[in-house]
Formats: sequence, structure tokens, C-alpha cells
Amino acid sequence: MAKINKPQFTAKLKIKKGDRVVVIAGASKGKEGEVLEIFPGKNKAIVEEVNVVKKHQKPSQDNPGGIVEQPAPIHISNLALLDPKSGEATRVGRKIENGKIVRYSKKSGEIIK
Repeated sequence: MAKINKPQFTAKLKIKKGDRVVVIAGASKGKEGEVLEIFPGKNKAIVEEVNVVKKHQKPSQDNPGGIVEQPAPIHISNLALLDPKSGEATRVGRKIENGKIVRYSKKSGEIIK
């Protein structure tokens, strides 16, 4: 019998590209940075200067090769958005304002861009 591939459920993410976040768990705990890329299917994000790994690259015409440091994806559950008012970690809520759904900080109540 053939295997049926069901579409994988992806939850609505609270973090978007360009957000300032803080790591709340793991080896990089306490570090802050900007979200560079989001992978919704894997629930992971790449944050600048967080979870930096060393990668060995083969020399090519463009690249001299060697050992390069680059940020690796980190799970979204280990990230918390920074409150735009106080700069502390906060949870994210959604509400309708002027007919549009906007994200807001649960700590200060301020709308997130």
C-alpha cells in the first residue's frame, strides 16, 4: 500500500524576520540579536551572533575555503521577543486594531511594529 504524505501542520509563529529576540534556554542563553531568517516548517530561526558554529568549507573560485563561523538555526521555543518599551523578554499577543491584526507585547501592552 502506498504511503500518503499529509501536509505538515505549521502553527502561527510569534516571531518574524527583523524582530529583536533574546535566547531564554540553551547554550546561548541570555544572548540578544536580530532574527535573520525563519523556517516555519521546522519551527526554527537564525539569529545573528547566536548559536554560532564552525563550518569547514572547501576552496572554490569565489571562496578561499577554510573554517568559517556562521549562525545555525535555533528552535523558536528557545526565543522570546524583546519588549519595545522596556527591553525585557515578553510574550506576544494578537488583537484587531483598525480592522487589522497586530502583534502586541503582553508585558507593556505596546504594539510591535
